Amino acid sequence: MLGFWQIIIILVIVILLFGPSRIEKLGPSLGRAIRGFKKGMNGEEDEPETKIVKKEDDSNQKSS
Repeated sequence: MLGFWQIIIILVIVILLFGPSRIEKLGPSLGRAIRGFKKGMNGEEDEPETKIVKKEDDSNQKSS
């Protein structure tokens, strides 16, 4: 398990590498990625499937 000082050191390194403005943008994008992953695991899709219905040719119906 990580101790207090190890977490502080990791946070300082992350801030030095990415900068505070980039870390602000990282949170929402990470949340969207996790939501997308969960939807994918549940079988949900972003866009609902549209069923394509093949219409019968009118000429076949008129000939009877």
